Amino acid sequence: MEETSGVSNAATTSKTTQELAKEGQKHLEETIEAAFQILSSMNDELCNPTLWSTTTTSTSNGVVHADSTSDANNHHLDSSGGSGNSALDEARHRYKTSVAALRAVLTAIPNSHKAKSFEMVSSPVDSVSRSDEVEINKLEERASLLRKELANKNKYLKRLIDQLRDLITDISTWQSPCSV
Repeated sequence: MEETSGVSNAATTSKTTQELAKEGQKHLEETIEAAFQILSSMNDELCNPTLWSTTTTSTSNGVVHADSTSDANNHHLDSSGGSGNSALDEARHRYKTSVAALRAVLTAIPNSHKAKSFEMVSSPVDSVSRSDEVEINKLEERASLLRKELANKNKYLKRLIDQLRDLITDISTWQSPCSV
């Protein structure tokens, strides 16, 4: 994945700020879609009763004893790729990839400004017009808003994941045998 980000950085440095902003918006949308897919996959996984543990486990002298159905369930999960949910793994991968691409674009934007300012210093005849400056300022504000929006979306996603953890804990508590 580092090779693709290196190629991506080289390709993004030659683009204009407007092109980078469009690409950043596209990556932001992909990130949001992937985050939604993660939540949907987690919901599907929670709604799948075959993944819930219904076995009882007892401990005696530090040795854990479980019935044979728990071994069968664990074997089923192991044989299907670790977590047992390839859709969730795929969504996580898409999310990580889109976030990496978005970060590459966001870091390339200031570099494109530096390159553009260097070009302006080297050729004073080609000065930036007032409309270009206004457009640059708008794009900088848009990039700033996109960064803030991404931060807010990440906070929201973290809160949803925390709520999901609490829900899983509650479900586990409800499923555990009660001792009277």
